[in-house]
Amino acid sequence: MSPAEQELYRLQVELVKMQQWVTDTGARVAVIFEGRDAAGKGGTIARITEHLNPRVVRIAALPKPSDREQTEWYFQRYIKELPAGGEIVLFDRSWYNRAGVEQVFGFCTPQQHKLFLRQCPLFERMLIDDGIILIKYWFSVSDEEQERRFESRLNDPLKRWKLSPVDLASRSHWVDYSRAKDTMFVHTDTQESPWWVVEAEDKQRARINCISHLLSLIPYHDVFEPSVSLPPRQKDGGYVRPDASTQHYVPDVAAQFLPANK
Repeated sequence: MSPAEQELYRLQVELVKMQQWVTDTGARVAVIFEGRDAAGKGGTIARITEHLNPRVVRIAALPKPSDREQTEWYFQRYIKELPAGGEIVLFDRSWYNRAGVEQVFGFCTPQQHKLFLRQCPLFERMLIDDGIILIKYWFSVSDEEQERRFESRLNDPLKRWKLSPVDLASRSHWVDYSRAKDTMFVHTDTQESPWWVVEAEDKQRARINCISHLLSLIPYHDVFEPSVSLPPRQKDGGYVRPDASTQHYVPDVAAQFLPANK
């Protein structure tokens, strides 16, 4: 492994320790990932969750609101996604949609936008006062790098699904997004709930920096029990495995590419 890969592995081991601390202490952790389209939020989230327990660490990536949800208090559907005791929730975009895409594309009214900017710091203060560890990351990427990543997605059948019509339209609203982000920071980058900017021009560097910083903000410690040994396997007691011909097996397509099992 390269030095960077070794460091990522070390950080992922620490994430496992942090997860165990959250489980044992009943802590509640909510991490928000926002930023430009194709800035690397999803890849960072994938590296964070790669070796973690999905029953403990959950990704919240909400679709556009339903007709019913559009009549609710704006924060209401996000409240349902907040962590309970012993849980970590990673928001792949969050309530800050209102300060970004909704404001830029006119999906909310100017009055709704202003109300959000006034209520959001109060909402987050309530979460923090109740004991939730709330961390907010903004992934920053240049115009040129975003264009390169969009082109890569267009030409990759595994990534083309990542380009929504709104993502594509965001290219023609680059400055509008910049202004919206600046306004959002003015109102919501508070002392108790700051925005942490991740320079994401280099994906590998951004992942290492973000994970390292995330771990530094959570007061975890190693709570694993001393190593244990495996107990002996139960004796067969006369058990006989059914004949293979009585069961349905998945065809061994991989035999075309791999040597035969020994």
